[in-house]
Amino acid sequence: MLKQKIQAHIKEAMKAHDELLLTVLRGAIAAVNSKQAEKRYALVKADAAKTEEVLVAESTLTDDEIIGVISSEIKKRRDAIALYEQGGRAELAEGERKEIVMLQAYLPEQLSADELKKLIEESIAKVGASSVKDMGKIMADLVPKTKGRAENSEISKIIKELLNQ
Repeated sequence: MLKQKIQAHIKEAMKAHDELLLTVLRGAIAAVNSKQAEKRYALVKADAAKTEEVLVAESTLTDDEIIGVISSEIKKRRDAIALYEQGGRAELAEGERKEIVMLQAYLPEQLSADELKKLIEESIAKVGASSVKDMGKIMADLVPKTKGRAENSEISKIIKELLNQ
C-alpha cells in the first residue's frame, strides 16, 4: 500500500539524514492521516454503533484516495510557487519545486500531452459536448480516468482549446 511505502521512505530519509525529504514525507503522511480522520468522523457521525475495528477498517484510505491527497499537496505547492514568484521570492519558489518533485514520485506515471488530448477528445465525443458549457459533463467523465495522472487545470485548458476551435 502507498501509505506503507511512504512510511518506509520516511525511515530511509531519517537514516540518510535527508531533512528536506523527511519534512516533505512527514507532511504527506500528516495530510493522509488528516483525511483518514475526516473519513472516520463521517463514519461515526453516520453510525455511532460501529465498533473500533470496523471504523479503523472502513476509514483506512485506499491508494487512489492517497493519490488524491498527494495531488492536493502538489497543487498547494504550485499555488505557493505562484505567490512566491509574485512576491519576488524565487528561493522559496525553488524550494516548493523541489518538494513537488519529491511528492510526484508517489503518483502514477503522468499522461503525455498527446495521451491526454486523445482521452479528452474521446470524452467530448462520448458525452456529445459542443461548447464550454458542457465542461462539467466532460470533467465528470474524464477525472476518474486521469486521477493522479494529469492536473485538472491542464485538462480544463485543453478542453477549452478543443471546444473553442
